[in-house]
Amino acid sequence: MVYPRIIAHRGGGGLAPENSLAGLTAAANIGCRGVEFDTMLSADGVPVLMHDDTVDRTTGGSGVVSRLTFAELRQLDIGGEPVPSLAEALARCAELGLWANIELKVAVDADIAALGQSVGRVLAEVWNGHGVISSYSTIALLAAKSQLSRDSDYALLVDDLRPDWRERAVEAGACAVHMAAGWADAAAIASVRAAGLKLACYTVNEYTEGERLLAAGATAVFTDFPELWHSPEPMPEASQILTLRPAA
Repeated sequence: MVYPRIIAHRGGGGLAPENSLAGLTAAANIGCRGVEFDTMLSADGVPVLMHDDTVDRTTGGSGVVSRLTFAELRQLDIGGEPVPSLAEALARCAELGLWANIELKVAVDADIAALGQSVGRVLAEVWNGHGVISSYSTIALLAAKSQLSRDSDYALLVDDLRPDWRERAVEAGACAVHMAAGWADAAAIASVRAAGLKLACYTVNEYTEGERLLAAGATAVFTDFPELWHSPEPMPEASQILTLRPAA
């Protein structure tokens, strides 16, 4: 698995509404080759792109994702488009040639195995395999793997390196660890790389910090500001972009 160095967080970073098809297109349009997005299940078991347990923050509606049917979610608006299904996001990534990190997002009341199995079935049907499947949950990763006949790549999500991180990575068959950038010191980076695993750090919104992590041995960084690296002249601090953006 070859990781892109820069991965747009939640679809397109801050270039478009999070976890939207527009975000994937926006990331590709500036030359970013990797995207990450979150998947959850609707009440009727359809994997959709959503980060929060509820739709309140990112759509014009309200309610718990797992208690809304796919048809109901499709009535909600994310920046001028309906809530996308995982299948639609994968099709857009294939169309744009994007590497995709598909995160299995475990909701508070989720059936974790059902999430992994449902996502795995969609991946088996429509995914080109260009990317990685990630989760904090080894149960979700193994459930997804159970539905895939071909070899795929998996990543274990962690905040920091707890004592059992190696065992959990082995259990999941992971090729990589994705960890919080704030915990990615030299020792942590060295430990992961010495185990033969790739390391991607989230969420890095300053150019200098991203370059420091990459120079220290990180394989990739997730960022809300892929334009820091992919615009013709990257700005040194994300704050310079933040001041130019209207309030959400």
